[in-house]
Amino acid sequence: MGKCPACGEWSTFVEELIRKNAVTAQEDTRSFSDIKSKPMPLKDIKADEEQRIDMMDEELNRVLGGGLVPASVILIGGEPGIGKSTLVLQTILKLKGARSLYVSGEESARQLKLRADRLSIENDNCLLLCETNLDDIFKHVKDVAPQLLIIDSIQTIFTESLESSPGSISQVRECASLLLKYAKQSGTPVLLVGHITKDGSIAGPKILEHIVDAVLQFEGDQHYMYRILRGIKNRYGSTAELGIYEMNQSGLREVSNPSELLLTRNNDELSGVAISAAIEGIRPFLIETQSLVSTAAYGTPQRSTTGFDARRLNMLLAVLEKRAGFKLAQKDVFLNIAGGLRVNDPGMDLAVISAVLSSSLDISIDNDTCLCGEVGLSGEIRPVNRIEQRVQEADKLGFSRILVPHNNLKGFNKKLSIEIKEVRKVSDAFRMLFS
Repeated sequence: MGKCPACGEWSTFVEELIRKNAVTAQEDTRSFSDIKSKPMPLKDIKADEEQRIDMMDEELNRVLGGGLVPASVILIGGEPGIGKSTLVLQTILKLKGARSLYVSGEESARQLKLRADRLSIENDNCLLLCETNLDDIFKHVKDVAPQLLIIDSIQTIFTESLESSPGSISQVRECASLLLKYAKQSGTPVLLVGHITKDGSIAGPKILEHIVDAVLQFEGDQHYMYRILRGIKNRYGSTAELGIYEMNQSGLREVSNPSELLLTRNNDELSGVAISAAIEGIRPFLIETQSLVSTAAYGTPQRSTTGFDARRLNMLLAVLEKRAGFKLAQKDVFLNIAGGLRVNDPGMDLAVISAVLSSSLDISIDNDTCLCGEVGLSGEIRPVNRIEQRVQEADKLGFSRILVPHNNLKGFNKKLSIEIKEVRKVSDAFRMLFS
């Protein structure tokens, strides 16, 4: 049938073959015979710690919640060319004692060999398979019996039980369901690489993200060398964690201390630069916030931001004009988070408005001063979370002074070499920075 009689659209029908044993299974269900699972009281269920596989990658282990859980299904998505395949191949090559099967539906074996040579990691337990038919893949899986299965990517895999093309909603849903069934029955963890749409969401049906145990987003700007691995969904850990990598010629390098790489510390006497103590997940790191304020060349001033929420920037500019008395209505404001990172921590508000004001006045902020604090609509500096970790990170990197919200450090008794200044309002902070 070409046209749908309900909605009037063309070519929206998808043919799905009915399996022969469907009727038999239905009869068994109705007769309530041979039921394998039984209801159990909650108190009788043992909640032991999950045994985890060490991925030999500190950043990946952190995002996964401590390692890879057996029988789990992990989905990794990201922009084209961001390094998803490189991350997965590099990870399985480091697993010397585990036999892994890397199934590629996008690249040839020669391309994978060239990438492995570039990574300079030798591993005899890694097997490569270039195949897109899921039925044939399961035949090879049965012969190989891998301890880890990688599918790159799920949108290229198809099963012959459906006649739709690979990447369609029905194919992605059915293939993901079959891989989930294999993982749970065999206890083998499965890593799926997924495409994303132009708006940044995982391509395919939303049920794909519901089926898997964890969804990891690999993001970053291709013009910068840093990559961030975020946990969007994780049944075995926290989604507040993130891992940071640096892309170089020999693959992805783990960045254990991102603060030292994100700070140049050579901005003496340069206006429009402020250092912020930010938190992503539970990791503190210091970020360089750059701003440029200039007279608008056209009638409508521009508000441009990179790595920061544009709507929040407009709100902070309104606070700056209303509560601090600085007129920015006829000026262009440009904001950039150095290193190509995208940060959503509200604790960066104080550094953002300080950088904007520094550029507007053309007065530089002391190179050894760090800022953190959320700015409210009435101009007050609101407390932020994990303030102790922010202060300790600034002290570790040699900063001499940090501005924090008033009464945010109650109960913090550690002796540090850094000077801590508490501020109540944005005007108090500006007086300390520019007086």
